[in-house]
Amino acid sequence: MSLPYFQVTGGNRLRGTVRISGAKNAALPIMAASILCEGEVVLRDVPHNADVASLADLLQRLGVEVTRRAEDDALRLVVRDEMNCKAEYEVVRKMRASICVLGPLLARRRLAQVSMPGGCAIGDRPVDIHLRAFRKLGAEIDLVSGDIVAKARKLRGAEMFLGGPFGSTVLGTANAMMAATLADGMTVIEMAACEPEVVDLANFLNACGASISGHGTPRIIIEGVKELKGCEYRVIPDRIEAGTFMVAAAITNGEIKIENCRLDHLMAFVDRLSAIGVNVERQGDLVVVSSARRLEPSDVTTQPFPGFPTDLQAQLMALLCLAEGNSIITEKIFPDRFLHVAELNRMGAHLRKEGPTVIVEGVKRMIGAPVMASDLRASAALVLAGLAARGATKINRIYHIDRGYVKIDDKLRALGADIERREGGDE
Repeated sequence: MSLPYFQVTGGNRLRGTVRISGAKNAALPIMAASILCEGEVVLRDVPHNADVASLADLLQRLGVEVTRRAEDDALRLVVRDEMNCKAEYEVVRKMRASICVLGPLLARRRLAQVSMPGGCAIGDRPVDIHLRAFRKLGAEIDLVSGDIVAKARKLRGAEMFLGGPFGSTVLGTANAMMAATLADGMTVIEMAACEPEVVDLANFLNACGASISGHGTPRIIIEGVKELKGCEYRVIPDRIEAGTFMVAAAITNGEIKIENCRLDHLMAFVDRLSAIGVNVERQGDLVVVSSARRLEPSDVTTQPFPGFPTDLQAQLMALLCLAEGNSIITEKIFPDRFLHVAELNRMGAHLRKEGPTVIVEGVKRMIGAPVMASDLRASAALVLAGLAARGATKINRIYHIDRGYVKIDDKLRALGADIERREGGDE
């Protein structure tokens, strides 16, 4: 089978304007929440990427009609059939976020059977916290032939603590919150995730008639309601895509104007960029990013929001490879999320991994080389490194990057990058 790959020739300074798509990690649980709703849900700014397509496929198998409106590109979701409560392995294995149908199915249909999820190879991400939340709400949980089977005659509000070994859980918070919207009584989630994507889901559910407060803080309170109605809703901009293009400007010593960008969702990231020598400023409705020629080293530790996002760790590492001095990057969310280190070293970087930390010794230039993408954000880091490298870089397994970015090659090419999507890549 012929696989696509990116051929990136570095050296071009990127300039121009790019519009950021809606946030994949916000859109996916909001799409899943349509299972809870009576009537039509219309979502705007849902990105056209592989993960959205995978979840749309899963939802249609679960009886939800999913269509794109031709007139305005909005996604329309309507529940047509509530008989099927099983999310098959063939779909779920493609994407970990498929687990977010578990809460809505349990709350609405009182039964959910979901295959253990797949996704990126970025380390262990157990679902035990999700199941702990459902048990607190009164569900019975079994594991049958690799499937999670959850059932309940009635869900009842409860107090629950959702902390784990690496902090709060975004999808676990989302799942518990969705299930609790139709439970009897009040649910209190302690150590809830505070990420903007969780806040966006809560805002969507409230627009449908839910009663949720405290979202954006570690304590979320949900008063159960009898039903939810469909609504029209716009998904927040993708903060990770925005951060990726900020690094693209910096690593090529260019200047990029970014549309549809929420800087309040990127405070920790912008703080580190500023320390490195990257200028990020709002000019009207645009965010303008440019860079000093000299990049300073930095110490970075990933943390739950509002800390530095793990999904931008690989991209910032690519930038720090060119800083003048030694940087230290510590991964506190997914300590094994360093498969891109070996590939960046193939391009001339000087990186040394020590447990959950990577020591980055800055080099004067990167060198183009054949590399292999291991996960979604590592793919983006290799593209960024290729933009700054001398010569050509062949990036294999770009199906990872297509899961989370909307035509990133087209967007980069419009900014002046020399990047081509070709056939004939390696597995």
